Amino acid sequence: QLQLVESGGGLVQPGGSLRLSCAASGQTLEYSAIGWFRQAPGKAREGIACISPFTDNTFYVDSVRHRFRISRDNAKNKVSLEMYLLRPEDTAVYYCAGGRGCSLTADNFRSWGQGTQVTVSS
Repeated sequence: QLQLVESGGGLVQPGGSLRLSCAASGQTLEYSAIGWFRQAPGKAREGIACISPFTDNTFYVDSVRHRFRISRDNAKNKVSLEMYLLRPEDTAVYYCAGGRGCSLTADNFRSWGQGTQVTVSS
């Protein structure tokens, strides 16, 4: 069973950058599509990025498309989310998830981490 743990969240000023990590255990992450989701208080969970296995095709929601980048590391045992030009509206709990297909719909993912808080504030 794929187990995921997020790390790297914290407090950052508007316009700043932050890098999140999604580490896998239980089985290899190699064959899984990995998505990043976020949820702010009072808001629905939002899919923001996904990377497919083998081909490393990527998919982004429009609001982060030119500011965030999802990638696999050299050992392909974790997935990172690089974020730049951060805005206060990016404040949320960020989750990574594993599934068989790459989409921004939560129902497509079976394994979830516990989340990491990202706060963008001056």
